[in-house]
Amino acid sequence: MEYLHASLILHSAGKKITEKAVGDILTAAGVTPDKNRIKGLVAALADVKIEEALKSAAVMPTVAAAPVKAAAPAKAEKAALAPEPEEEEEEEESGLSSLFG
Repeated sequence: MEYLHASLILHSAGKKITEKAVGDILTAAGVTPDKNRIKGLVAALADVKIEEALKSAAVMPTVAAAPVKAAAPAKAEKAALAPEPEEEEEEEESGLSSLFG
């Protein structure tokens, strides 16, 4: 990924994407450059119009994942967390009866 990023930095700076330039950026970033990968990248980008590729990538529609049905577990969790009404009434009565003795 850093090889592609190096080429995008060169493109945005208006510089020519060459093997030496990509290697220099990678070295400056602390990455040990692989000359074969750089050579392959520069060859692959030779016929690519980067500006057009970036524009088409920016408007590419994204597909949202289908929502997962989680209603049943949520209801089960609510039922498990909610105290039973009878227990609440008993607690309230014991609390009130202790006030009036």
